[in-house]
Amino acid sequence: MRTNVPSVRIIVLLLALTICAPRSQSQSITTGDGRFEIGLGFGPMFFLGDLGGTAGVGKPFVKDIDFPLTRISKNLFVNYYPSEWLGFRAAINHGVLEGDDAEAPNKGGAEMDRLERNLHFKTSVLEGYLAAEIYPTVFFEKFDGLVGKLRPYGLIGIGVMKYNPKAELNGQWIALKPLRLEGQGMAEYPSRKEYSLMQKEIPMGFGFKYYIKDNMYVGLEVLHRKMFTDYIDDVSTGYIDPIYFDTYLSAADAANARKLYYRGTYAGALSRPQEIQTYQRGDPKENDAFFSTILRFGWRLNGDDEHSRARRQMRCPVFY
Repeated sequence: MRTNVPSVRIIVLLLALTICAPRSQSQSITTGDGRFEIGLGFGPMFFLGDLGGTAGVGKPFVKDIDFPLTRISKNLFVNYYPSEWLGFRAAINHGVLEGDDAEAPNKGGAEMDRLERNLHFKTSVLEGYLAAEIYPTVFFEKFDGLVGKLRPYGLIGIGVMKYNPKAELNGQWIALKPLRLEGQGMAEYPSRKEYSLMQKEIPMGFGFKYYIKDNMYVGLEVLHRKMFTDYIDDVSTGYIDPIYFDTYLSAADAANARKLYYRGTYAGALSRPQEIQTYQRGDPKENDAFFSTILRFGWRLNGDDEHSRARRQMRCPVFY
């Protein structure tokens, strides 16, 4: 069997870097007891969905952010570093997402359809996720401690989020999922399945850390969540015939559903209720998403004890 000598040498070199690099760094977070960090973060959370937006045709990502509806999220996280260039994070975040067609500007363009649709929602979001962090610049650093170091990184992971979209009616916020406003779970609309209030997500993003001390840093991070549902705002497809609310819901819920499923101001629509079903309510081609910008503060645990300082004197010969 033929042996690929260059490939073997590359593998051996990568193993040497992984094993030796952490030991070569003064104030390394991967030696002694300094493998763990804890931290917290604060920052705005932005909804990316069907409702609201700016002028023109609705677009994905940052073009349709409604800044007046932005709320501050709170974050707690723990990091573990098996190697200086690689970290693993467990995090819990809480925030609020909102969308409101009334926030669209009235400029006479394509945004007028959203203004006339006149839908809105709000939901509290609780999410937890696990992610891997990659620090590509570590291998180019001088190994003389962390104070004053700037470390950019990228991250990707997997998580879950819990939410519950609501809309305001007569001064009260009414949960929308039980009302089946788009016919979810109704036999008359077999393609519209009921959605879960617990959803999987893929968090991905980038950021940087700046070390104020060897065991303390501040950082800034942008974290996007790819979702697998279009119902964070309870809007995805089209209007239904409201007659079915009486079939599937209690009298009280059916009354609320008839008031909330259509809140539009289309000219003459209320005098032609069957015509409402021809209007577009949502866009099923794009799933909802959200992202946040987070100011982070972190602290290393037990990274400066006597034993870890002694171990930090050990260096791998490949760096001499």
